[in-house]
Amino acid sequence: MRLDSVSMYFERSQGMFGPPQKVGAVVDVSLDIHPGEIIALVGESGCGKTTLGSIITGLQKPTSGKVLYKGQEVTKLSGEKANQFRGDVQLVQQDSYAALNPMRTIYQSLSAPILQRKIVRGRKAARSRVIELLQTVGLTPPERFLDKYPHQLSGGQRQRILMARAISLNPKIIVADEPVSMIDVSLRISILNLMSELNRKLDIAIIYITHDLATARYIAGRGRMAVMYLGRVMELGGVNDVLSHPKHPYLQALLSAVPTPDPEIAKAMADLPLRSLEMPNAAKPPSGCRFHPRCPMATDRCSSEEPQLRLVGSEQTACHYAEEAHELWQRKMADIGAIKSV
Repeated sequence: MRLDSVSMYFERSQGMFGPPQKVGAVVDVSLDIHPGEIIALVGESGCGKTTLGSIITGLQKPTSGKVLYKGQEVTKLSGEKANQFRGDVQLVQQDSYAALNPMRTIYQSLSAPILQRKIVRGRKAARSRVIELLQTVGLTPPERFLDKYPHQLSGGQRQRILMARAISLNPKIIVADEPVSMIDVSLRISILNLMSELNRKLDIAIIYITHDLATARYIAGRGRMAVMYLGRVMELGGVNDVLSHPKHPYLQALLSAVPTPDPEIAKAMADLPLRSLEMPNAAKPPSGCRFHPRCPMATDRCSSEEPQLRLVGSEQTACHYAEEAHELWQRKMADIGAIKSV
């Protein structure tokens, strides 16, 4: 799959007298999704990552740009090809309770799509397939869950049901939107392990949407990370490279904000003061670089010229001063290393 200069604008009312404002939730994003890979899509709330996930799954039609699947534009697919796309690209929602019909048993929720799409024929075959799906996502013994309703399951169990429903159609891509944010911390690792296992065993590409850098590193250690800010991708590359050698001041600020129990290291990490803690209005984004009002390295060039993604080292970064920012970060890491060795 490929996203080619995709943008998504929404209109926001200003009341009776003002014209509606256009809000750029996703702005000029290009991204290739390779078979069987994991991409972590990270950023603050409101950065556009969920909207981008909706575009990938075909739930939202972009305002401009193209979404290509197997070389064809998704918005122009019809008939059997559109049907195939809807089966090949699945969404796992954040709120597992809202995503499941409270009036249907787990068997009914899982059997309906496979019977409708004729993946299996007959109720006996459907029951066998549902049992197999429950075993695949670690809900055993499966017979214990068939006749239960969503409210009778824990948050982690419901999330596994969503995973089972997603893989029931033999998809090529799963978009997982904050899949562990609403379940207990103690259970999150098991869901992440399940997703990694499905990716490895079934060769399913996974787009993992999150604001949590730790879980992004855990699940996508062998994959890539795209860091978003106000609708734009600011940094893109291999997860370990991006997090170990961040070149955009925004990602550096995110990493500096991660809590650490050592007060001296915490002080050293916080030594990247933002010029402002306020997120700009998405309806009236800053000129030039969208991060420049908060960036400690911003110059006049940043307020007048919007940087484009460019290759810096092994990652792509949208910053005029990526090399200088990376050098400062390396110096900071050296200072922290000296503190640790004392």
